[in-house]
Amino acid sequence: MATVHPVSTRDIRLWWEDLAVGDSRELGSLRVTEEEIIAFARQFDPQPFHLDAEVARHSVFGALCASGWHTCALAMRLMVTNFLHDTSSLGSPGLESLKWLKPVFPGDELRLRHTITDKRPMSKRPDVGLVRTVWELFNQHGDKVLHMEGWGMFRRREPAPSRASC
Repeated sequence: MATVHPVSTRDIRLWWEDLAVGDSRELGSLRVTEEEIIAFARQFDPQPFHLDAEVARHSVFGALCASGWHTCALAMRLMVTNFLHDTSSLGSPGLESLKWLKPVFPGDELRLRHTITDKRPMSKRPDVGLVRTVWELFNQHGDKVLHMEGWGMFRRREPAPSRASC
């Protein structure tokens, strides 16, 4: 089980107020290995074209490829390591859109771009703001392999005044 490190407010560099619509960030890259593809598939998505290179050669993909869920997990790893660890992130209420646009193959080098498209205070929590983002994951050829859109929740540096006190 992964160790969870508590975040003190001293460690937070970016609060909801610091996140602006239009901000776009490149959040690093990673290389996908055949071993990782197979290990993920064995545990979470044991379809033959994710487990066996010979079977995959005869599939619509033409080669062993990562599960779409594995691709999402890789994007999440880049997001957490290169962005969320520095923020007041409180998780997400969910996704609005998820598209797997191209298969991810062993040896692919994936890079993540994150763009803020909207933000608003959370109506029921004056200490939390919502941020809508687009995640785009590209392979080494510049092909977009993943497109996700959804909302994240971030702690506010300055909570909004309570409606009861207005």
